[in-house]
Amino acid sequence: MDNQPQDQKSWKKAATSLSLVLLGSGMTFAGGYLADNQQKVAETASKLAVEKVNAAIPLPGNTDPNFITKVVEKVGPAVVRINSARTVKTQLPEEFNDPFFRRFFGRMPMEGQDRVERGTGSGFIISNNGRILTNAHVVEGADTVTVTLKDGRTFQGKVVGRDELTDVAVVKIEANNLPTVTLGNSDTLQPGQWAIAIGNPLGLDNSVTTGIISGTGRSSNQVGVPDKRVQFIQTDAAINPGNSGGPLLNARGEVIGMNTAIIRGAQGLGFSIPINTAQRISNQLISTGKAQHPYLGIQMVGLTPEVKQRINSDPNSGITVSDDQGVLIIKVMPDSPAAKAGIRSGDVIKKLNGKSVGDATAVQKAVEEAQVGGNLNLDLRRNGRSMSIAVKPGVFPTNLQ
Repeated sequence: MDNQPQDQKSWKKAATSLSLVLLGSGMTFAGGYLADNQQKVAETASKLAVEKVNAAIPLPGNTDPNFITKVVEKVGPAVVRINSARTVKTQLPEEFNDPFFRRFFGRMPMEGQDRVERGTGSGFIISNNGRILTNAHVVEGADTVTVTLKDGRTFQGKVVGRDELTDVAVVKIEANNLPTVTLGNSDTLQPGQWAIAIGNPLGLDNSVTTGIISGTGRSSNQVGVPDKRVQFIQTDAAINPGNSGGPLLNARGEVIGMNTAIIRGAQGLGFSIPINTAQRISNQLISTGKAQHPYLGIQMVGLTPEVKQRINSDPNSGITVSDDQGVLIIKVMPDSPAAKAGIRSGDVIKKLNGKSVGDATAVQKAVEEAQVGGNLNLDLRRNGRSMSIAVKPGVFPTNLQ
């Protein structure tokens, strides 16, 4: 029986890391592999969260009553359907190979057989010579990728690169003079602005849904995917399986995000990767085939008086906190850039590059902006004393991805 007091559990639960991948997810990505018969659809429904996300009807905010139609006419031809297929070998439990078991049951009929899983997602063309942005999970493990344009033309696609941490991928088709999207600036988004999603939910090509921007800067931990490094856009525009990788647009028809995920059982909660993030990662994938992510190697939590009290009252925490504000470092990974710079668990980050920080999200954002090998100056409090430490972010370890 677990005899730990509830308040001791709660602060530990809050100590989530934005510089260190944690396991566990409450989110279902809306685009993964869809089965090609009813039985497989039923089996995968729980994984794909097929429930609709009901979009709220936004208030009129544009003087042109047909502006959504014009956006769709402009952008629709550059939105594609991506069909992928991967071969999966059937593996039976080791116990089934036991000679004693085989003596009575013989060879299992499905043993060693391969099966093909097929999936459908969306994407959008960013260059007229055939570069396409989509989600990494749409083409994960794919043996073949087929891209279908709105005009019906079909091309074989090649995965240029995938980045698991941001769920961004680039696919290339051999074609020229293709219609392309216009990229906007996701850093300027504000809640309440129009949001228009175009994609291929459940194979229904070029479906359009509308809503608003419900929120910005939603951390991966808030959304329920702590293994991702994205500050998500939240929207109530309906996003369903097959929408993954499609564009989220503003009222001018500019791409402001890449539709990515829904939360199982929620209503009106869709999430998109900001286009500035997707563009930054895609540029690296196009240049080198992979993306590098800066890494400090710390677990941290934003301090409040309540968090301070819970930590200090926990005899097993091994940390005593005297500050009410800042970002508390819970753990430092061995041999990480933070450890090599002399950062310790129990340190409280007060400022980063001269700017005050109050939550882990702000620290993570600063690390991303510093890039690998950049300079970060941390103003810390340690055992009641103020000190400064300089650290250079390293490359996020592949064994943590």
